[in-house]
Amino acid sequence: MNISKPEILDKLHNEKLLIGFDLGNEYSLISYCFQNSDSPETASYTAGGEQYSIPTAMCKRREVGQWFYGREAVKYAEEEDGILIDNLLKKAYEGREIIVEDTPYDPVAILTLFIRRSLGILTFLGGVERIGAFMVTCETLDQRMVEVLTAAVSGLNLKTDKIFFQNHMESFYYYMLNQPAELWAHQVLLCDFSGQKLFVNYMERNLRTTPVVIYIDSKEFPEMGRDESSKPDRDLGFLDILRRCCDKRIISSIFLIGDGFKDDWMKESLRYACEGRRVFRGNNLYSKGACMCLREKLRCSDLGKNYVFLGRDKLKANIGMQVLRRGEESYLALLDAGLNWYEAKKTTEFITERDNKFELTITPLNGKNPKLVEINLDNLPRRPDRTTRLLMQVSLKSPNILLLDIKDEGFGEIFPSSGLTWQQEIEF
Repeated sequence: MNISKPEILDKLHNEKLLIGFDLGNEYSLISYCFQNSDSPETASYTAGGEQYSIPTAMCKRREVGQWFYGREAVKYAEEEDGILIDNLLKKAYEGREIIVEDTPYDPVAILTLFIRRSLGILTFLGGVERIGAFMVTCETLDQRMVEVLTAAVSGLNLKTDKIFFQNHMESFYYYMLNQPAELWAHQVLLCDFSGQKLFVNYMERNLRTTPVVIYIDSKEFPEMGRDESSKPDRDLGFLDILRRCCDKRIISSIFLIGDGFKDDWMKESLRYACEGRRVFRGNNLYSKGACMCLREKLRCSDLGKNYVFLGRDKLKANIGMQVLRRGEESYLALLDAGLNWYEAKKTTEFITERDNKFELTITPLNGKNPKLVEINLDNLPRRPDRTTRLLMQVSLKSPNILLLDIKDEGFGEIFPSSGLTWQQEIEF
């Protein structure tokens, strides 16, 4: 449902504007909503139009310091009036300077310029000054990608500290979490044909856990190509893939996203997909899912508390330690399952009971028994029991590698700090 202009003005004065930016290597999309809106909207590249996909490209006009973005960039390059720089996300990730007319440019700075220009289509909402929370979603996230996105977004000078990143599968999860229950009563298929290959993603729930754990498994089908030679057999090829994916499974709904599904080549495959299942096609699922995630982070609905998503970037175990509080043993949570590994971090202080060691408890959410990991602090000065205070920072190097940074804080003036530090990696 579209929001009328008077409603927008009223909401801008009273609610935060939430932006979901789907940053793709070839195309990008922007969706927006207000904190209490029912459903996000997707911004069109042209005012009042329905051109939602923005080519992730910039173009510098020849011999002039003028830059164009998106469709204008492609247009000027085709007219040979400019130099096209495409695949901006990949170039920023690789980090190599881009040479344009003998001048080197930082690829992250060009990516920042693209994002800033793209956000210009939101001027009817008051511009970037009105943004209360901002989420970038992209295909995959690793430490390098997080560094790139952090640098790119910091250059936007947004007036909010609520800035987040997540991969496409987490955006898919949040999108489904906000759909009618019948669409995900059983498994859900997301068929992504955005690139040169087809990926099929299965979303399913484990109802035996509390909260309910959501998993998404992905399969690649390289035989489904985008080249012209594969076009005549594409329909029957996709039909075969759907049959294999749906065999012995109960599928509630199927989502088809990506330009690979345009041109109306689906005949038999679409007929099969619709047999007892709801089928949807479009390209803005990820950007809308990013908005829905922001809304959930800000208002924490009961639905969000009842489910936890364990994707490939997620911590899949609870990490903590047993401590004494006022003479009683209790559990100190350090990192909770479901956190993005690149965002998981906690600093805590505690006093060791005796010796130069302590234990961490790692409890996986797959039903396996908790694992006790002993941490030894070599060369820690010997002191009486309960007179050594430690400062520990806990973080993750990857979804299954724990990093510990520990410092001896001593015990006031009685036992000064030795200045010793320890770093440990724990694989689990």
